[in-house]
Amino acid sequence: MTRLSVNINKIATLRNSRGGDNPNVLKVALDCERFGAQGITVHPRPDERHIRYQDVFDLKQVVTTEFNIEGNPSERKFIDLVLANKPEQVTLVPDTLNAITSNAGWDTVRHRAELTELIQAFKKAGIRVSVFVDADEAMVEGAVICGTDRVELYTEPYAAQYFKNRQKAVLPFIKAAEKAREMGIGLNAGHDLSLDNLHFFKQSIPWLDEVSIGHALISDALYLGLENTIQMYLRELEL
Repeated sequence: MTRLSVNINKIATLRNSRGGDNPNVLKVALDCERFGAQGITVHPRPDERHIRYQDVFDLKQVVTTEFNIEGNPSERKFIDLVLANKPEQVTLVPDTLNAITSNAGWDTVRHRAELTELIQAFKKAGIRVSVFVDADEAMVEGAVICGTDRVELYTEPYAAQYFKNRQKAVLPFIKAAEKAREMGIGLNAGHDLSLDNLHFFKQSIPWLDEVSIGHALISDALYLGLENTIQMYLRELEL
């Protein structure tokens, strides 16, 4: 079974736009779980423009499914946040400070030393580690050498090419996924996965452990309702 983790950053963005507490991120997280999601993902950034650091502490107290904290570990504040909350999973993402959203995976060869040190620290705390990588076999292998438990494939290039030639679009992801399986680590995927392209991706890589989806899912929920949307995404993950 491939697990669906719902990224609730967009809920926090909407809340922050008015400065109050509507919508309430804790309630939405609990509702996502109640509607069938098997995990909750947050991606706090240093400017706290969506998920705030306090949100992470608050969510840790109520989330009963898998809690996944994404972010760039170059900030000591992020490392301390993860170690203080001990989520089931931390996903290391090399996004820059001013990036609108994540737009590339790690160069796991160039950053081997720092990634190895970080992974060891998180694993020592009992936290499963996933490293965000491009669909590149060398980057997957590099992540394994660093000691990661999983990699998360950055799927925006797949989504961008899906309607042009889905077979060609998914091919590098299959190769990267096969490398991960060959080397004995878990496999996640995320970024721009949607109701349009998710089933084919899962069909092409049936051993996928988890997908993290936020923007498309929350956008769909505006029209379809949150409960219905989560159920639709779960059905797309069935073979």
